[in-house]
Amino acid sequence: MNTLVVYESMWGNTKAVAEAVARGVGEGVTLVGVAEAPTPVPEGIDLLVVGGPTHAFSLTRASTRRDAIAKGAAANPAAPGIREWLEQLPTSSHLNIATFDTRVGSVRHLPGSAAKAAGKEVRHHHLGRLVETMSFYVNDMSGPLLDGEAERAHAWGQSLAGMRAAHGQGPTQLGGSDQR
Repeated sequence: MNTLVVYESMWGNTKAVAEAVARGVGEGVTLVGVAEAPTPVPEGIDLLVVGGPTHAFSLTRASTRRDAIAKGAAANPAAPGIREWLEQLPTSSHLNIATFDTRVGSVRHLPGSAAKAAGKEVRHHHLGRLVETMSFYVNDMSGPLLDGEAERAHAWGQSLAGMRAAHGQGPTQLGGSDQR
C-alpha cells in the first residue's frame, strides 16, 4: 500500500495528528505539508489522507488563515490550504481518500468540520472514493492536542491500514465518526 498524507497546520496540532496517522499506517507512507503536496497525486498512491484545521465550521480560507496568523499562528500567508489543493486535483476513480480535521474540544458538538468539508470537495470534484472522516480535538485555538488524541490518531492510521489490507483494494464504506 502506498499512502500520501497531506496536511495543513497553523499551530502544529494538525501536523502532529498527521504524523501520528502516518506512523499508524506504517510502511509506504509519504507525509507532506499542503504547500509541498504534489498535483496531481502521484501514480501508485492508493490511499490519500488529507487533514486540516477547522476554521469557521469548514476548511480554511485565505481570510481565516490571515486571522489565525494575526492571532499568532506560524503559517505562511501565501501558502495554499487544503481547499485550494483539492480544487487543483484531477478526477480519479481509483483513489481511496480519508479526511481528518482538528477542532476545539470545548465546541466539538457544533456543526461543520474541515474533515466533512474536505469530504464534500472529494465528492464534488470526483477525486476518488471517500472512505472515512475523523475529527481530533485540541484544547483551544492554538492547542495543545487534548490528552490521548495523538494516540487516537495513531490508532486511526492503523485502522486505515487494516481496512486496506482486509479489503485488498482498499476500504469501501464510510466508516469514520466525528465522535470520540
